[in-house]
Amino acid sequence: MEMLSSRDLSEAMETSRTVRTLEVGKKNRDEALVAELMRLEKRIFPKHESLAESFSQEIQRRNGGVLYVMEDTAGSGDSSEGRGRGVAGYLMYSCTSLMAIITKLAVRENCRRQGYGETLLRAAIEKVRSRKVMCVSLHVDPLREPAFSLYKKLGFEVETLVHSYYAPQRDAYRMVLTFDSD
Repeated sequence: MEMLSSRDLSEAMETSRTVRTLEVGKKNRDEALVAELMRLEKRIFPKHESLAESFSQEIQRRNGGVLYVMEDTAGSGDSSEGRGRGVAGYLMYSCTSLMAIITKLAVRENCRRQGYGETLLRAAIEKVRSRKVMCVSLHVDPLREPAFSLYKKLGFEVETLVHSYYAPQRDAYRMVLTFDSD
């Protein structure tokens, strides 16, 4: 598998967008933000793939994290809540001692193809890399070509095809990004 060096990651992190971290496991976190993330989850993913019903529990996991990015002020200005800037997208991940798993990457429909997903994914890679994991894995529907292309662009490689991962007759690629040992 192709290795991604620390230098490549550092160069990749240069972005004008600020990726923020949802305070996982904290009782004083912004409940309005959590509600907005849950609404986004419900809109983007089919019910059988959505974590909306268990979103609050998912963000309590101590071995995980949630990153999010707000819509650029120069963007459309049409937030999902009709109050200016809103959440453009978010990413959920979990870590073990050796690897990280990207469990969700969601970008609001009117914010797609503007670099938000790439910004989130690059930030997540950097964050989990700092935890000294050896690799990052994720699953993607082979028919979601923009997502698949993004993962390939950032160095993920197809490890295997998982049959009926999402539903009967709906497969997924398991993709892996392996870090070099510098």
